[in-house]
Amino acid sequence: MTNPEKIKQILLAEIEKMNRHRKDFCRHPGTDFTRDRKIPFDILLHFQISMESGSVNHELLKYFHFDAGTPSLSAFYQQRAKLSDDVFQKLFYRFNNNFKPKALLKGRYQLLACDGSGFTFTRNPKDTESYYSPSGRSEKGYNQMYLVPLYDLLNKVYTDAVIQPMRKRNEFAALYELIDRHTPCCGTVPVFIADRGFHAYNVFAHAIENRAFFVIRATDTKMKRLLGRDLPNEEAFDVRVTRHLTRSQSKKKYLHPELADQYRHICRKVAFDYFPAEGYGEYEISLRVLRFPIGNDTYENIITNLPENEFHMDEIKEIYHLRWGIETSFCTLKHTIAAVNFHSKSRQMITHDTLPVRPSRNFARQQRFQVPVSFTYRF
Repeated sequence: MTNPEKIKQILLAEIEKMNRHRKDFCRHPGTDFTRDRKIPFDILLHFQISMESGSVNHELLKYFHFDAGTPSLSAFYQQRAKLSDDVFQKLFYRFNNNFKPKALLKGRYQLLACDGSGFTFTRNPKDTESYYSPSGRSEKGYNQMYLVPLYDLLNKVYTDAVIQPMRKRNEFAALYELIDRHTPCCGTVPVFIADRGFHAYNVFAHAIENRAFFVIRATDTKMKRLLGRDLPNEEAFDVRVTRHLTRSQSKKKYLHPELADQYRHICRKVAFDYFPAEGYGEYEISLRVLRFPIGNDTYENIITNLPENEFHMDEIKEIYHLRWGIETSFCTLKHTIAAVNFHSKSRQMITHDTLPVRPSRNFARQQRFQVPVSFTYRF
């Protein structure tokens, strides 16, 4: 049995386990999937995972081998409407739990890149959270949702994802939700890597409180706005800074007034989850800040908490360089795998199509992969 065939059998086994407890994955447990239908629960999951870029009608005909008894579009839509919103997310987690990361940095660090990408779907002006009115980009307007996944750079697999309506997207919230949900495998330590747009004290604190590490890029302007202007006035540096975060703007309430230049005020409109519930509590955070040249008069800024005694500047530069792997994975996801081909007009149903990524056979054979579930194999 080839490796892709073994992976397929694991997926089928997980679907069968869910089928035995299908009442946990439908909207109305007492009535849904209780009667015999042409598309029962397990076949429905098989079919949705197997769908390619054709119309639903054509995909049904292919799946049922162009048989005269192929279920109708109406039958498919009625059965699909019975599935719970998180059915594929649960299948995704159950499937991924069968695998452990094989490639680790220094034998223990799992490199997890986070980035966002937009997906355009059927125009629906009533969906105000995702609709963009006509403009120079589109004469009729369009709808988009935002996918923020975690991607294991060394094992080339997706491990988790958050889906948001484009107008409600919040990359900070998506990243610390992913950090909180991540459960490290025994003996591994996660390192979350992200581009500019993800740097925030709340993100840093979530990683630290979860005993994880992070490597996040920041522009000159945003780094000074975040950390202050007391950073070294040099072209390249690697320094450790301490900041005391507080909701109060009154220096009289500082617990350490002698360190007033290290305090940063977090206004109440900005999320921060680790202040004490009462009083004027403070949160002390230690960050490592790096700046290094990457070309003529071009510099990169990195904020991290990786220890200096284990990671020197060149290693951190290489870790951030590996982040580009998630960018190329988006190209594979959207075009090679054709994840942009949706089979619904409803944003709620489109999440069923988006979370399960559909890797091609050649992609599957590259190595043991652990992408958000879905195969182009015919079941």
